[in-house]
Amino acid sequence: METPVEVIPTRVASGFVDDLSETCKMGSPNGRAMHNSDDEVPLDSEMNFHLSESGLVDAHGSRPGESWTAHRETFWCNICRSIQVVVFSNKLNLLMPFGPLAILVQKFTGHLGWVFGLSLLGIMPLAERLGYATEQLAFYTGDTVGGLLNATFGNATELIISIYALKNGMTRVVQLSLLGSILSNMLLVLGCAFLCGGIVFNKKEQVFNKASASVNSGLLLMAVMGILFPAVLHYTHTEVHVGKSELSLSRFSSCIMLVAYAAYLFFQLKSQRNLYVSVNEEEGQNGNNSNDDESPNISKWESIIWLSVMTAWISILSEYLVGAIEGASSAWEIPVAFISVILLPLVGNAAEHASAIMFAMKDKLDISLGVAIGSSTQISMFVIPFCVVIGWIMGHPMDLNFQLFETAALFLTVIVVTFMLQEGTANYFKGLMLILCYLIVAASFYVHMDSSQ
Repeated sequence: METPVEVIPTRVASGFVDDLSETCKMGSPNGRAMHNSDDEVPLDSEMNFHLSESGLVDAHGSRPGESWTAHRETFWCNICRSIQVVVFSNKLNLLMPFGPLAILVQKFTGHLGWVFGLSLLGIMPLAERLGYATEQLAFYTGDTVGGLLNATFGNATELIISIYALKNGMTRVVQLSLLGSILSNMLLVLGCAFLCGGIVFNKKEQVFNKASASVNSGLLLMAVMGILFPAVLHYTHTEVHVGKSELSLSRFSSCIMLVAYAAYLFFQLKSQRNLYVSVNEEEGQNGNNSNDDESPNISKWESIIWLSVMTAWISILSEYLVGAIEGASSAWEIPVAFISVILLPLVGNAAEHASAIMFAMKDKLDISLGVAIGSSTQISMFVIPFCVVIGWIMGHPMDLNFQLFETAALFLTVIVVTFMLQEGTANYFKGLMLILCYLIVAASFYVHMDSSQ
């Protein structure tokens, strides 16, 4: 007696095949089907052949094993498409091989000057792609969370470098590099964003959320207060317990700053989310957004995976970069303090630099501020206090006394940027002023001798 065969309607199988064909079209580089039309078999004859050949047909019109093969092909199609979009769509990515080349030079020659330069070139395209992946993720999370994520991934490099340096007792390198990151973000990164955005949109003044900028400015002033008092206590010689009060005050202030930053995150993301709605999002809610036709090129999880990969690779290259600082200083005859405060943050902030300019040129200034000012806030209110606590745990004491010259530079930078942000508007002239201020700071550190050395 023959076993009855359940015949699946043709349109069910046709829908499945059409879905698979459309998926492979999306996965192919040029958006076309991955098979030639000459090789295609008519659907009805193909189905009759399979049904007559075997009665083992699943509910979707395919045999057991064919469904797994289809999913596997779709999976590899998506991977190839994602690699093509992220890696092979930008000419700057031609510099990516310099990263592995820096590692090879370190292993086989040990020429630290070349290692420093090659690492610098290798990090540049990775930083730009980090900004691109964050922009793609911002389509799903919104401008506020997108800027926060970019600042976090951008500062991951500084945090890893700082922990590595603390483990080796290089507390002064940690202080100078983190201070340089704040100065670079607030003056150079924000200035370039204002300048480029102002040039692209020279017929109008760009606007941003003034309330959000005011809160960040307040947090930066609080960070200056936490860093200023240990330095004043040291230079006025008014410690109750000489050599101990300064360190105790730094640890207490660091804990307070960490609590303040945690409260700020809750306030920003949960309690008062409406306060942090960007200008672009408000226009989109009112139907006036001119960027409605923009859509992400990669999915949410693809963005997260690429962010993780780029951050990990940047961190690896940054370790070689830091290890070559002293050798590059000797080879290039540049002070170590200048490299730590100016050159090293330029590399560490390359991700913020690229993404802030890219967002500003698309009139998404709230994300640019979230990247530049948000990154400075995160370093001053989280990374620096966290390093003080980690050094406390490791047995390598680190305080908040950044020395008088460095503290004065930070204080004046925060004051200048706060005045620039108080109107809630941006133009190319404000950007130019911030860049010129950074050049003054850079020249000052070039002729400054670190008193702690």
